[in-house]
Amino acid sequence: VIGSGIMGTNLTQDIALQLLVNAVATVAALGVLIATLGPVSGAHFNPVVTLVGAVRRDLGAGEATGYALAQFAGGLAGAAVANVMFELPTWQASRHERTGPALWLGEVVATAGLLFTIGAITRTGRGHLGPVIVPAWIGAAYFFTSSTSFANPAVALARSTSDTFAGISPGSVPGFALAQLVGAALGTGLAGFLFPRRGLPEPPDLPETVHAT
Repeated sequence: VIGSGIMGTNLTQDIALQLLVNAVATVAALGVLIATLGPVSGAHFNPVVTLVGAVRRDLGAGEATGYALAQFAGGLAGAAVANVMFELPTWQASRHERTGPALWLGEVVATAGLLFTIGAITRTGRGHLGPVIVPAWIGAAYFFTSSTSFANPAVALARSTSDTFAGISPGSVPGFALAQLVGAALGTGLAGFLFPRRGLPEPPDLPETVHAT
C-alpha cells in the first residue's frame, strides 16, 4: 500500500490516478499473498479477523496473540522497507489527518464487508476463492468508501509511520481501529445470520483462507 502510493505520486499529480495505482497494486499483491501464505498460516494479516477467530474459539488466546503481534510487527517492518526503498526516513509520523464520522462510517462499511465476505465463502465451502474474492472487495472498497478501505488496524498503524500519500496521522488511528472493530462485529454477525453452519463440518480448505487479510 505504501510503496505503490509513493510510486503513484511520483508518476502523476492526478489524485484519481494515484488512487488507481495504489488500488491495483494492493489488490494484485493481496491476492498473491493470500494464495501463497494461506497454506502456511491461514494468511493471518488482519488483527480484527484474528480477534473474531479467537472470540469464536477457532483460535486459542495464545495463538491469536502471537498472530496479532506478528501482524503489527510485520506492518511496521513493511512500512520501513517501503519508505527506505524510496529514500525516505525509515519511520516518519504521517501528517495526513483522516478523522470524522464520514470516514469512520467508511471504515465500518469496509471492514463489515471484508468480514462478511470471508464468512460467506468459508461457511459455504468456497474458501478456495479467497485469493480472488477478498482482494476484489478491498479493491472495490478503495473507491466506494470515504476512507479508501483500510479495514485493518495493523495496516492503519503501519501507514501512520509514512508521511506519504498512503499515510494516516497517528492521532487518527484509534478512530479507525474502533470503526474497524464495529465493522468486524457487524460483518461477522451478518455472515452468521445468512449462512448458519447448522452443525455441518468445516470445509477442508477453511484453514487456508478464513483469516485472509
